[in-house]
Amino acid sequence: MQYFITGGTGFIGGYIVKKLIEEDNEVVVLTREVSDSRKVEGVEYVKGNPLKKGEWQKKVKDAETVINLAGYPIFLRWTDERKRKIYESRVLTTRNLVEALDDGMHLLNASAVGYYGSRGDEILNELSQPGNDFLARVTADWENEALKAEEKGVKVSICRFGTVLGNGGILKMLYPLFRWYMGGEIGSGRQWFSWIHIEDLYMVFRFLIENELEGIFNCTSPNPVTNSEFTGFLSKAVKRPAIFRIPSSILRLIFGEFADVITGGQRAIPERLIDEGFEFLYPNIEEALGDVLRTF
Repeated sequence: MQYFITGGTGFIGGYIVKKLIEEDNEVVVLTREVSDSRKVEGVEYVKGNPLKKGEWQKKVKDAETVINLAGYPIFLRWTDERKRKIYESRVLTTRNLVEALDDGMHLLNASAVGYYGSRGDEILNELSQPGNDFLARVTADWENEALKAEEKGVKVSICRFGTVLGNGGILKMLYPLFRWYMGGEIGSGRQWFSWIHIEDLYMVFRFLIENELEGIFNCTSPNPVTNSEFTGFLSKAVKRPAIFRIPSSILRLIFGEFADVITGGQRAIPERLIDEGFEFLYPNIEEALGDVLRTF
């Protein structure tokens, strides 16, 4: 199968690209530039800025499946400029990508459980209403841009990611802290943490493509945990006590508005995937951490 991928050189995208190549697919990755050290053998790299229309859009039309993973990092102190980049890197990129799609193609568009905002202990499925904070509004607009492709006869799958666990992302930041006895709970520790093993995320993509499934999907483990539970399992996995607690007030000083995202959370359940018969390889956090940390 022929794939066109945005965001294909990052933590998640890099993993997805390598798996697709291993399975003898043809993969084209859109990138502004890529160093030789990050190139994957067998992948065609097309240079272009997804925020702008350009020659790269012609290459999209050669693909059967398009995976849109592009997005400016959110794990930063949010200034007005960074918030603009967070928004435009998702919404404008998706708008330009959709413009290039043709009838019969399949678009898998990344999204996030941040769509729901912070909802306490409420169990959230794909029919739950959106939140009203900045990240929720960004995510809603992002999804709406992707769904416009349906008007062109494109199959659209919206993939609302939980936190992805793999050799990168949040664990790449947390692992050294826990190894040096600096790990601990964040805020109250009671906030929910929706997560997914990166291999399960890849298998979700395959499942959606092979079964031609469309619509909204929570790409999360069926067993979310609280921050306190996650901290305990990670502490056990790295064999270090988690003795620190980071107060919400400190996070607010460091991260500003983004601290509300860290100390909030979502108890998201992959109801549609379960109903469609998807089976997770790593449904439980202890097994997932054990597997991932073997690669560190």
